[in-house]
Amino acid sequence: MSEKKIHDDQKYIDGLLKNNSFVIQAIYDKFAPKVTNYVKLNSGNVDQAKDVIQDTLVTIYNQAKEKGLQLTCPFDAYFFLLCKRKWLNTLKKNNKEVTINEVVLSEDDDTQELALETALFTEKQELFNEMFQKLGTACKDLIKATFKIKSMEEVAASLGITYAYARKKKSLCIGKLTKLVQESPKFNRLNY
Repeated sequence: MSEKKIHDDQKYIDGLLKNNSFVIQAIYDKFAPKVTNYVKLNSGNVDQAKDVIQDTLVTIYNQAKEKGLQLTCPFDAYFFLLCKRKWLNTLKKNNKEVTINEVVLSEDDDTQELALETALFTEKQELFNEMFQKLGTACKDLIKATFKIKSMEEVAASLGITYAYARKKKSLCIGKLTKLVQESPKFNRLNY
C-alpha cells in the first residue's frame, strides 16, 4: 500500500493520534449521524450507535498507533464501513435478526482493503487478549511489565526476581501464549 497516494482525510487519523479535540469533534459532527441512522434503521438505538462509533474510533486509533495506518481513501467511507461491520457483528453475536437497509456509498477498493485490514487487526488483538487471559498471573504480570518497562533488568527488579529468571520466564510465557494463540480455532481463520 505504500505506493498509493495518501488521502487528504489522513488529517482525521493524525488528529485521533494526537487526541486533537477539534478533529475528534469534527468526526462526530460530520460522520456519526450517518452511522447513527444506519444502526437505528437496522434494529438498534442511539446508545448502541454511540458504542459502535466509540469502539470504531478506538480501533482506528490502535491501528494507526501500532501499524501506522495510512488512509488512501475518504475517511467517511472507511469509517462508515468499519462501523457497519462492527454493528453487523454485534447483531450476529446477539442472535438478532439482521434486516439490512443498505446505504449506498462509494466503497472503492482502497476503502474495502483498509476496512478489511482494520477488522483483521481488531480480531487478532481480540484473540491475543483472549489467550493472554488464559495465562497464569505470574506470566501476565511479567509480560505486562515488559510492555511498560523497556529494560529487562528493571522488569526483574520491579517484580523482585533475578534478571536471568525474568528472561527465562518471559521466554516461556511468550512461548505458552504463542501456543495458545496457534491452537485456537480462530487462528487459521485469521490468516496469521
